[in-house]
Amino acid sequence: MVGARLRYPPGALVILTGLPGAGKTTLLRRLYDLHGTESLPVTSGTVVVIDSSQSRRHWDGRITWAPYPVRRAVVFVTHLTRIRQALTQGHSVVAHNRGCGPYVLRGFAWLARRHGADFHLLLLDAPPGEALAGQRARGRVVAPRTFARHQRRWDCLLARVKGGDPAPAAGAYIVNRAEAGLLEAIVFDPPPGVDPSPRRSYKG
Repeated sequence: MVGARLRYPPGALVILTGLPGAGKTTLLRRLYDLHGTESLPVTSGTVVVIDSSQSRRHWDGRITWAPYPVRRAVVFVTHLTRIRQALTQGHSVVAHNRGCGPYVLRGFAWLARRHGADFHLLLLDAPPGEALAGQRARGRVVAPRTFARHQRRWDCLLARVKGGDPAPAAGAYIVNRAEAGLLEAIVFDPPPGVDPSPRRSYKG
């Protein structure tokens, strides 16, 4: 996978997901030269890069009076709104999303359809132990019960994709952490004559 590039149709929505601590934000920072302090989406050429941490930073210190579930909901709605705005403007979108539950993914699929965009999943597969180590390294550890819920949903999604069913996405591509480290670019402008759909990975 040295020098690997993933190709998608222009204007597509690519959701990068995986367990908390798997390395999703690290991958986006490397590919798009992010600094980790952004509170707004970052435009790179025709691509808008949207990390959920950008929305969290946007609200840091601004709604401290609200209970945590309310703050979390506000951050998520902000994240979704930014994705919708980018799609409305015709941009290709690479967006990080920690949650991978079926209702969340169906929401993204609906959002993409509404704006005439293809919807794809990029799955960063890290063993739970590595994901937990990643959480500790970043200094933000998910509560055990919450992590267990993420893991159950992630395992279900991964099993379906490996079985050949990427629904509700048009396609899903799986990379482990080592492969993610070799990924050079996510491209939304395929040259003429090249199939714009990324190859799918259903690795065991």
